[in-house]
Amino acid sequence: MSDDQRSTYCLFDIILDETTIRRNTPDINHEREVAIFDLLEDNYFELRHRDEGEDSIPGPYILTLSLEDNRLVFHITDQDEGHLATHMLSLTPFKKTIKDYFLICESYFEAIKTATPQRIEAIDMGRRGLHNEGSELLMERLTDKIILDKDTSRRLFTLITALHWKG
Repeated sequence: MSDDQRSTYCLFDIILDETTIRRNTPDINHEREVAIFDLLEDNYFELRHRDEGEDSIPGPYILTLSLEDNRLVFHITDQDEGHLATHMLSLTPFKKTIKDYFLICESYFEAIKTATPQRIEAIDMGRRGLHNEGSELLMERLTDKIILDKDTSRRLFTLITALHWKG
């Protein structure tokens, strides 16, 4: 992928709609901020046209995320905040993966206190596997609307999990 494509098809900013995504504890807010920083640092995000055969809509984009009836709403604008698209993503298919991801993260944080390096590595491999599963599901669910590369999908899945973290 060329540098020109990367600068055209990318997220310029990410905003969390505070009317539907409430601020939380300092730790949770920090996790969200880190996830957003990592995502903005390097991403490939290509907004598709609704009609088959048309070119993608060029960016860079501003993504505002909100929650509505167990759906993640992607409100996408250009840099001048002109509306480009709104997509809704049901979070139901992600529930089990996110739940399992949080459980294995808890196991990991407990393990690093007392477990052997081999046990910690095994748990971490499981954590990475669930993270990959979630990011692949995300790419699959968005494929007709938004094209993501693997790394961007992983970073966006990290942000989605940070939005669900209860601390």
